[in-house]
Amino acid sequence: MNQALIQPLRATLRLQFHKGFTLDDAVPLVPYFAQLGISHVYASPLLAARAGSMHGYDVVDPTTVNPELGGEAALRRLVQALRAEQMGMILDIVSNHMAVGGNDNPWWLDLLQWGRLSPYGEFFDIQWHSPDPLMEGQLLLPFLGSDYGVALQEGTLPLRFDARRGAFYVEHYDHHFPICPAHYGELLKPDAELNAEKTEQLKFLADRFTQLSYQSDAHSLAVPLQEELRNLATDPSLLRVIQHNLGAYDSLTADGFNNLHNLLERQSYRLASWRTAGDDINWRRFFDVNELGGLRVERPAVFEATHAKIFALIAEGLVDGLRVDHIDGLADPRGYCRKLRRRVDSLSPQRHLPIYVEKILGEGETLHRDWSVDGTTGYEFMNQVSLLQHDPDGADTLAQLWNQYSERPAGFMQEAQLARQQILNGSLAGDFESVAQALLQVARDDLMTRDLTLGAIRRALQELIVHFPVYRTYISPLGRSAADDVFFQQAMNGARQTLGEADWPVLDCLANWLGGEPWRKRPVKGRQRKILKHACVRFQQLTSPAAAKAVEDTAFYRSAVVLSRNDVGFSTEQFSAPVADFHAACANRLDEFPNNLLATATHDHKRGEDTRARLAVLSERSGWYAEQVANWRALAQPLRDDEQMPSAGDELILYQAILGSWPLGLRSDDQPSLEHYAKRLWQWQRKALREAKLQSSWSAPNEAYEKATEAFVQRLLLSPEGELLRAALSQAVEAIATPGALNGLAQTLLRMTVPGVPDLYQGNEFWDFSLVDPDNRRPVDYRLRQQTLQAPLDLPALLHNWHDGRIKQSLIAQVLNLRTEHAELFRHGTYQPLQVLGSQAHRVLAFVRQHEGKRAVIVIPIRCAALLENSARPQIDALAWGDTRLVLPFRPSEENWKGLFSSVAVTKNRELNISTALGDFPVNVFIQLSTQA
Repeated sequence: MNQALIQPLRATLRLQFHKGFTLDDAVPLVPYFAQLGISHVYASPLLAARAGSMHGYDVVDPTTVNPELGGEAALRRLVQALRAEQMGMILDIVSNHMAVGGNDNPWWLDLLQWGRLSPYGEFFDIQWHSPDPLMEGQLLLPFLGSDYGVALQEGTLPLRFDARRGAFYVEHYDHHFPICPAHYGELLKPDAELNAEKTEQLKFLADRFTQLSYQSDAHSLAVPLQEELRNLATDPSLLRVIQHNLGAYDSLTADGFNNLHNLLERQSYRLASWRTAGDDINWRRFFDVNELGGLRVERPAVFEATHAKIFALIAEGLVDGLRVDHIDGLADPRGYCRKLRRRVDSLSPQRHLPIYVEKILGEGETLHRDWSVDGTTGYEFMNQVSLLQHDPDGADTLAQLWNQYSERPAGFMQEAQLARQQILNGSLAGDFESVAQALLQVARDDLMTRDLTLGAIRRALQELIVHFPVYRTYISPLGRSAADDVFFQQAMNGARQTLGEADWPVLDCLANWLGGEPWRKRPVKGRQRKILKHACVRFQQLTSPAAAKAVEDTAFYRSAVVLSRNDVGFSTEQFSAPVADFHAACANRLDEFPNNLLATATHDHKRGEDTRARLAVLSERSGWYAEQVANWRALAQPLRDDEQMPSAGDELILYQAILGSWPLGLRSDDQPSLEHYAKRLWQWQRKALREAKLQSSWSAPNEAYEKATEAFVQRLLLSPEGELLRAALSQAVEAIATPGALNGLAQTLLRMTVPGVPDLYQGNEFWDFSLVDPDNRRPVDYRLRQQTLQAPLDLPALLHNWHDGRIKQSLIAQVLNLRTEHAELFRHGTYQPLQVLGSQAHRVLAFVRQHEGKRAVIVIPIRCAALLENSARPQIDALAWGDTRLVLPFRPSEENWKGLFSSVAVTKNRELNISTALGDFPVNVFIQLSTQA
């Protein structure tokens, strides 16, 4: 592919590919993306994933492009279409894990078949040595729908023969558990009906399979034997004998039960109920998902095997940048990123390919510059914009309201800590125990600490993780960095407050072992350094999923002071932040990571960008909202079968979800549309209940509570008795929709003009009132979007018909094309906050970007619900701004400044009236092409 045709990275568009939206489906859309102002398509993972995958993160074969998406041929067609528009492609890659279980991952199946003899035995992050004698040398497979003994009794583990492959396996619904070829001998016994020649053939083959148990190269020797078995199985008489032999392993009979059990006991794995995973798992998963197994990508062979196809695509010029998923899951993120950078640079020496990492940054945390990456995927920017749009005056009222009705902690940090305790004692208990055992080995290795007990280590370790303020640290041979130590000490201080004083010395030992003492102080070769490093790695690979599961997948669904502050990457304990903090973050980004991605929506968000923008208005109208809640709860009484279902907390969360996601223009009496919305809402509600783990959960669904809550939702939205509440909620949506839309336009413009690379999530050029996945991955009507972008620009019509979303699309297209025209200004231009004066100065954010004789002034209203009360459109009346004006720090030129829709003049005293700047459109960008001193 001709790489010279690719324009510089300017703006990305995230696309979620799956069998319903393939690479070929994107090809005809490329001209539209180009017209919109996009420079690079940002693709979800494209390597072969589990059949029917809607996201691509469950890779089963990293050596090929997913055939469900059209395969490599379709990828070439898409890239060719992109090149025709001078556009590039950024590819999402999954380095941390693969899909396991099932019957479709050849590496995993080979591992199960051969155990440590498999060439993939060291690919997956497995602890083969276990203190549990039942697990020694075996891999726990928690994939059974019942207890192992019950599965045998019920016959749900039938032994099968795959004649096409010459292989035996045990089947459990969609799962295949291969039998090691060294055990095939007993399954190939001839019977009396075979003639002498065939009997001898089968015996000879069976003996050679049995001999594999004594041969070091059994894995390679088995290949021709299985091919021979496959050929023999083409003979109907031999196939009949083999199938007949399987009957001896029918677990519905007493002998078959024992035979099958004895055969399974000799395998490299131990089959178990899915419920055992939390406590007994002896391999690393992605969070607590049994179907996603962690990879040891820090090992050179694994790195090369998992990245070979990606590197080939880069070398051929088909890929122009990478996004690394879940970087914190890796043993050594820094080492991995630097190695990836070196390889990418060697494959594409003539140009710089950006590398982005999916990294959740905690409050006060910054991305490490020595990783050699171009930045994060932009979750922290979502948080910064959200903090900017929340009014601090509403914090106390909303917190008191939540606490009053829910009786849950008003402070999010307390809720998150409770969730961490639950996670560490539940779904991640096995991972926690692994770290505790690793630390016990460190203690036993030193005379001064060998008396520390496992119980004491467990107590101290749990409190340390519960109070951890960031996802993880990055311990090196030199120990913890100064930046990491700040967060570690915060966790230490929190742990001391909850631990008894008797355990404080244990906590100090943990601090020493977990990066306080450099590994280099221990012998290079030997047990001491090895077990210390192992403990540190395991600890860091536990704090990350503990944070994610506790915060993103639990506390976010338990706490609802205001749902717009509950999203991935958010510092939810913060309610709002001053404008100065936003300016400081932008200036820092320009200095540190000027090409960082800027996202306000992702495939992982909990609420759509415009859902959050609308809900942020509640912070400005907190008193009004509190009154509405009291009224709604009274109107809801006739909809209940039980006073306790749903709980008051779940009821408030539901109301906020409705306020944020209610479609514009949806009437409370539009039955067909309400039925569609009710399906979306219940899909979200059920997930919310189970993620919260209070009234129900994924592992133990509370059917009675879920049915009662579903009935409540159905009555609210669809029944005659719900009409009054439905109408009240609809009216409340109308009251906050207009300022919410203004917030949406403001965050859209900020994403496109502050330092960084704006990232647009698929379809979000129109309003995005989505809920959590899969709601935020619904099909996009691109035909409509193409048609509206082609329509003549009519400003009055855009403002009058703002409900249809064209106003947002037009803003995106105009500003992204400004970025095309003035690329260097927005890529390298300085960032300077502008002073705002006057009666409404606190409602305006303004800044200037400047580069080599060009300037852009950006003006954005913030927290303006009071100025839009009873307004039918998201445009603040010019008179409402009064004397509000911004001051330019330079002498303006004599010519007018060109805005998005009109030009304006700057007064001689270097002031620009906001009433003029925002007179035509809710937000604005002004370009000055020439400057004077």
